[in-house]
Amino acid sequence: MKALVCVKPGEFEYREINAPLAKPGQAIIKIRRIGICGTDLHAYEGTQPYFEYPRILGHELAGDLVDFDKAPGFKPGEAVTIIPYFNCGTCIACRNGKPNCCTTIKVCGVHIDGGMVEYLSVPSSSLVHGEGLSYDELALVEPLAIGAHAVRRAAIKPGEFVLVIGAGPIGLGTMEAARIAGGEVIAMDINEDRLKFCRDRLHLLHTVNPGSGDAMELLLHITRGDMPTAVIDATGSRAAINNAFQYLAHGARYVLVGLQKGEITFSHPEFHKREATLMSSRNATREDFVKVMESMKKKKIDPTTYITNRVGFGEVKEEFEKWLDPANGVIKAVVEL
Repeated sequence: MKALVCVKPGEFEYREINAPLAKPGQAIIKIRRIGICGTDLHAYEGTQPYFEYPRILGHELAGDLVDFDKAPGFKPGEAVTIIPYFNCGTCIACRNGKPNCCTTIKVCGVHIDGGMVEYLSVPSSSLVHGEGLSYDELALVEPLAIGAHAVRRAAIKPGEFVLVIGAGPIGLGTMEAARIAGGEVIAMDINEDRLKFCRDRLHLLHTVNPGSGDAMELLLHITRGDMPTAVIDATGSRAAINNAFQYLAHGARYVLVGLQKGEITFSHPEFHKREATLMSSRNATREDFVKVMESMKKKKIDPTTYITNRVGFGEVKEEFEKWLDPANGVIKAVVEL
């Protein structure tokens, strides 16, 4: 079968590899859709933590179930997606209901080879029923679940101001989840096209570009002098992460979804006097997947809104680098097989 391998930063190569064989506890999926996310882009750039080359990318997946073992309730041929964070089930995190941060986690397409293939073998425990959703919708459940998990970590309360920094796919999904939770969402980005997308497609009332005005003044105006009580970073930019500490209201929660390789720094006195809470949000859980799929079925979220680019599997190598350039206006690229 054909696979697309990222052999080193900046270089893809199509290869012929063996199709997976049925194994105990595993399921085989014929891949139909692959969503391209920031993790894939960072891996191609060489800036993704926890990464080694060569690697087959791809973890936002939808496909048809071909074969499986130990997957009660599933049927051959049904449309599925997966929870691509393969966990051990026995470590302290797994025992405490947090398989998303398992101590030996293997994320599909990051720690192990992923879904840019014709057929993929995954643990049967990772399968998720398609619930009548389209391949496009199923491929976008995972990135939206990342946002849903971040919002759950932030414990958003109805009516509070929620600042989401970064209007890429993960940030947009986080904004949607915060809106569904009842938050008054403020989108922040330095890309005006993406802020326009937030206003036009997500119907957000509040957008802030810190590169074209006084962000502090705007946030004070929007929040009527209080500042946001929940701040969620979805940029993965060290500068943006460090800078956002100043946007916290007293008593606020700051959730880091974006990931970068270096250290973060902030003023301890400023953070302390606010009695602020800093936390990370890693991956998502089945609960978050269920929440997102229910929201899709109830039309609270239209994930196809995010798809701006669509290519065939054979075109990915040629097109991929274009998706890195913000000037090209890519929100979400989807690969069809």
